[in-house]
Amino acid sequence: MNTIPLIDFERLQHADAALRSTEISKLDQACRDVGFFYLVNTSIDASEMAQLMGAAKTFFALPQSDKEAIDIKHSLNHRGYGKIGEEQLDEISQADWKETFDMALDFPIDHVLAQTYPSMYGPNQYPSKASIVEALQDYYVSAFNVSMVVLTSMAKALGLAEDFFTQCFKNHVTVLRMIHYPPRPDEAHNNGAGAHTDYGCITLLLQDDIGGLQVKNRQGDWVDATPIKGSLVVNIGDLMQRWTNDQYVSTAHRVIAPLNGVHRYSFPFFVEPDYETRVECVETCHSADEPVKYAPILSGDWIQSRFDATYAYREKEK
Repeated sequence: MNTIPLIDFERLQHADAALRSTEISKLDQACRDVGFFYLVNTSIDASEMAQLMGAAKTFFALPQSDKEAIDIKHSLNHRGYGKIGEEQLDEISQADWKETFDMALDFPIDHVLAQTYPSMYGPNQYPSKASIVEALQDYYVSAFNVSMVVLTSMAKALGLAEDFFTQCFKNHVTVLRMIHYPPRPDEAHNNGAGAHTDYGCITLLLQDDIGGLQVKNRQGDWVDATPIKGSLVVNIGDLMQRWTNDQYVSTAHRVIAPLNGVHRYSFPFFVEPDYETRVECVETCHSADEPVKYAPILSGDWIQSRFDATYAYREKEK
């Protein structure tokens, strides 16, 4: 794998069954061979992407005190602003040179799910500027709709009921994140985001035109995921790899922090099902020759364990 495949979103839903089937087969192959693909011709309008980009630039340019007023450390359920150095995705390397903002579905503090799983459900901490909040909420809905089409296509490719995955997203913990990678302080500190795999089902990434995202191929080499205007970069997460018994691959990736006054912005959309989703090998992904590799696990338990390993403040709380 020295290139990342392109999948046409419109063809995944095409009225022509032959075209649709061909594109789903391409998607299946990309998930098995690479674990990454570009998704082009999505239903998200370019103006909506631009609005989100503008919102991120506005938010991260705010005074530090304004951003820290909604510090993620104030949130039981991991929502809000994360300052530079708060996250370390590569557990044996440097802390990441980036600042972040996280949001998900907004549940009141007295909701039964927030009471039962307070570290995963509850209210968002929003920026005070209404236009930023509006851009975030609009994009969240649009990206979620795209993700459901991708998961439906994956289910079809795996020979499952088409709603096998999507039925697990009634009270999901899908997270939209804004990331700002400031210019790194020196040549040595190049960890924008350390090498890691994602925790959930799939991730849809909107990135600017700066570049820096790299994907590790099967030979252990890092391949650039060069930005393609208007596209999303989609990758398989750990939960999907467990669900498919390693047939769909959760691939390591990283971001090289920019230099020389360059600022990079990106927007991962981490597609993660309801907390109580039981993730166990699907019936079409094991056999006598290929036995089940992973014990069943609740989706939320897995994701929470990965959060605790990644964020210093959560480890201290624990």
